[in-house]
Amino acid sequence: MFQAKGDITQHEIAALQTRFNLADAHTHQSQSPSQRRIVESLPELWYSAASHTQRQSEEEFIDTFYRFHGQRRALDRKDDIYLVYAASIGMHITATYLQQKKLRVGLIEPCFDNLHDLMKHMQVPMSPLNEDLFRQPEAVYRHLAEHAADLDAIFLVDPNNPTGSSVFAPTPEAFVEVVRFCVDHKKLLILDFCFAAFILASGRPRCDAYAILEDSKVSYIAMEDTGKTWPIQDAKCATLLASRDINDDMYKFVTSVLLNVSPFVLKLVTAYVRDSDMDQFASVRELLDTNREMSRKMLDTPTLSYCEPMINTSVAWFRIEDPRWSADDLQAYLLEYQIYVLSGKYFYWSQPQRGQRYIRIALARDTAVFAQAMMAIRAALNAKLKVKYG
Repeated sequence: MFQAKGDITQHEIAALQTRFNLADAHTHQSQSPSQRRIVESLPELWYSAASHTQRQSEEEFIDTFYRFHGQRRALDRKDDIYLVYAASIGMHITATYLQQKKLRVGLIEPCFDNLHDLMKHMQVPMSPLNEDLFRQPEAVYRHLAEHAADLDAIFLVDPNNPTGSSVFAPTPEAFVEVVRFCVDHKKLLILDFCFAAFILASGRPRCDAYAILEDSKVSYIAMEDTGKTWPIQDAKCATLLASRDINDDMYKFVTSVLLNVSPFVLKLVTAYVRDSDMDQFASVRELLDTNREMSRKMLDTPTLSYCEPMINTSVAWFRIEDPRWSADDLQAYLLEYQIYVLSGKYFYWSQPQRGQRYIRIALARDTAVFAQAMMAIRAALNAKLKVKYG
């Protein structure tokens, strides 16, 4: 039976019990041949972690990760890159900083709801910044002047979850304009780069965002993550880097939360980053591309249409074209067939009704299982169309 939930994570927990879990964006696909060799080497990684200092394991991960992502300027401040064991911990630290400084935040919409929820729980005042404000580089500065003048901080997710929008696509001009506005008007810029690996997976290089940030002297907080990229049973590491002017304050909040990330996890994640560097992200990209194209073809129905992203990520965003369906209705109906998708209403945190026109489908699943799920959705939609509309 479908029961109302308070947030996306509650839905994702419930989805773990269904046959076709297309809710959470975690990596549930099998290992590639080279990744299986990493699994076979787990004892070696364990003893390597045991034989190195914590700092050696941290430096190895930081250097490997940021070089792989093309974010070399960040390595000029590698001692200020803080490691946390989940992106949500980095967000909790950031929200604590915002609360302590009593800052008003403009948060991009739509976005994953735990960003909003964490700040709401910390009583951080928020206003929505629709992602459409950032689509035309030449208009970004003016749009922010109109919509963010009374705010203290601007919070962007790039690429955005769930839509795949980006201020770096096709060029970083929009990002440069955001930074310019923040410098001119003394705004803090907060950046969630947790989906940024999918820029690489889509076959394009990442612009060195930290070169732009550091050269501009803007105040910023930037978060990166490994948790949505590689199938490592939720072993992961996220990073946090703040501009020099607020780094000391951020460090106090980091140390109030944790001492360190497991050195064994750091060794493991480093091995997966190196593997993707060797195969040019093929193991990640090929599966996601196959599943994405399958979802487009099989769900192209009178009910659903695929929303083309600026950056392909590990989720697909579908618009509900039939006005007689809401996202909640469709989610509940598909659950009768043991299929769990996410309603778009949670992503539109200030306008949940607008999100009732969308659902999100996770792509990081074994292709054979994903194909069965797509056939099940198609059959469910066809059955409803026959009964409901003749």
